[in-house]
Amino acid sequence: MRIGELARRAGVSTRALRYYEQQGLITARRSANGYREYDEDALRLVAEIRTLLTVGFTLADAEPFVACLRAGNATGGSCPESVAVYRRKLAEIDEEIRTLLVRRAEVAAQLAGSCQGCPTGKQGEK
Repeated sequence: MRIGELARRAGVSTRALRYYEQQGLITARRSANGYREYDEDALRLVAEIRTLLTVGFTLADAEPFVACLRAGNATGGSCPESVAVYRRKLAEIDEEIRTLLVRRAEVAAQLAGSCQGCPTGKQGEK
């Protein structure tokens, strides 16, 4: 399929597809007239990439997932390299949550000190 059809079916722009190709995540053959031609597997790879980007992964993070799919696995997350990326991302998210909880407690304490009786935003608190 040509780039426009892949873009339409995958729900992405042709520009995004060219960028994914530039980053080595997808590949295309060139027809005699120079048009990019993608096989059906490209649709699955782009879907995996988009899913990962949607939840906060980077394109670099997507590389092991794409490699896993290219190796013939049913899911991009079933290879050890992908699992390692999942674990690293979860650790990053956990750290972000801890940081946000500390910041929230600091802001709530400032509010409580500045405004006696003002709600701090937690259910059941005043």
